[in-house]
Amino acid sequence: MPEPVLRHIANLWTLMGHPAAGCEWSLDEKLSAIREAGFDGVCWAGSPELRRGCERHGLLFVGGLSSGKADEFPRLLREQKDCGAFHVNVQLADEDTTTAEATGLAVLLMQEGRKLGLQPAVEVHRDTCTETPEKTYALADAYQKITGELLPISWDFSHPAVVKHLHPGNYAERLLVRPDLIQHAQQFHFRPFDGHHAQVPVTDGKGNLTPELKDWLPFAEALLRCWLDGNRDKDREILMCPEMGPLAGGYALSVFPNSWEDAKVLRVEIDRLWKKLKQ
Repeated sequence: MPEPVLRHIANLWTLMGHPAAGCEWSLDEKLSAIREAGFDGVCWAGSPELRRGCERHGLLFVGGLSSGKADEFPRLLREQKDCGAFHVNVQLADEDTTTAEATGLAVLLMQEGRKLGLQPAVEVHRDTCTETPEKTYALADAYQKITGELLPISWDFSHPAVVKHLHPGNYAERLLVRPDLIQHAQQFHFRPFDGHHAQVPVTDGKGNLTPELKDWLPFAEALLRCWLDGNRDKDREILMCPEMGPLAGGYALSVFPNSWEDAKVLRVEIDRLWKKLKQ
């Protein structure tokens, strides 16, 4: 019987400046550590060097791009394909892009992706056309009205959680309102958050889970359950990225533990929830 498979995806962003500024690991060292930590793949903008590294270490490659210009889509998507991608995470346009403009771009993006045999997904992200839940759902509804299909989305719920100033008791209630779009999706950026911060630390630096992470885990479980409810008997992959931002990227603060070490712990927690729900 067909069944869904979870693929753990690390983001190279997490390893920016690791292990310390001035002595950052080489790409090969990062990819080796990703494989050793139990990840199945890596997400980043493609390059020939990264493709060779992923092949050498037996890692999947998930591409990434950011653009709001339709005439750039063929080149940008082709670059990701040439670097070994099938799935591509797309930060689409800007926060002031209208729904009508974003819909046209999304239609063209998916058409171009289909021509190349790729599966782009529009990321939910601040400073893009999906900056708020309302913009995201309006785009998805307009896209479906034109194409008759659900829009492939790359979900990062940390952004709407901050926009909507949520608290732990209503994460799932406020964020899992479109199970159709969640169950259709395959890419998820699983960064723990609260209603004030797009990233909270996973551990306290001593190996213990933080209270903030414990508050977030029920939402993570609810999200995985929602996705499985629509895919339990299907031959589909879900790509889960514990996307912990580094200090250099501004998501982590100076008092946070190391982002890569936290990402490894978060991968284990995600895997634990997945196996629990698959039973």
